[in-house]
Amino acid sequence: MLDTGLHGRVALVTGANQGIGAAAATALAAEGVATFLTYLRLDPEAQRGEPYPPEYARARAQDAGEVLRRIRDAGGSAGAIEADLADPSTPGRVFDRAEQAFGPVEILVNNASAWLADTFVPAERDRFGRRTRPVGLASHDQLFHVDARASALLVAEFARRHIERAGSWGRIIGLTSGGRQGFPGEVSYGAAKAAMESYTMAAALELGRYGVTANVLHPPVTDTGWVNRAVEQAARETGPLFHVALPSEVAEVIVLLASHQARFVTGQAIELR
Repeated sequence: MLDTGLHGRVALVTGANQGIGAAAATALAAEGVATFLTYLRLDPEAQRGEPYPPEYARARAQDAGEVLRRIRDAGGSAGAIEADLADPSTPGRVFDRAEQAFGPVEILVNNASAWLADTFVPAERDRFGRRTRPVGLASHDQLFHVDARASALLVAEFARRHIERAGSWGRIIGLTSGGRQGFPGEVSYGAAKAAMESYTMAAALELGRYGVTANVLHPPVTDTGWVNRAVEQAARETGPLFHVALPSEVAEVIVLLASHQARFVTGQAIELR
């Protein structure tokens, strides 16, 4: 069996009550990582009228209890806090709680997102039937406060604490859906993710001397509960592997990027197909 060298490490995974975040927390815990989760319960009524399976709204409205139970039942260590990452005071508070529970955070997984669809053209629905809105202050701030600013502040908090304690090993992994070349129909989301990617690449360049690697992972369309038949068909028509991924499959790559085996992988935007 491959030894990832992760046993005894401490990870902070954002947006981990469901989907990729939950799968990443579970997979890291299976490698002996003490995993601290953030989550934010969302009102299921906000999904009313959207073309999502009803289970998706229920999953986004739940706390992290089920994820914690799975990890602990398997013999792992995990803790969680409900936290609104749009609040700029949240990163410091989250790191404090994680360190109180398990010690210094060595792995940061920036997974949380405040996704919505906005556009520069007049359109009430996108090609998958999802509600869209014009690009504006509200859509910009919702996306940038979480996907860009919170990710940057979490990286900054990670870096400050790591350097102050003279740390020599660390991993930063960001999750994106692309956006560097523009993201039609999801304009602010793409721009915020592009900013997150830039922050992560800068962290790779600046923090390497402190033993920290930093990478961005771009999964294929991943069925976290929102994929309907139209989305699945589009994914199968465009991806070279014609594949809709499971959260657990994406989590395997997150574990790999955190592992000893990826110790020379940094400053990369890795796109899975």
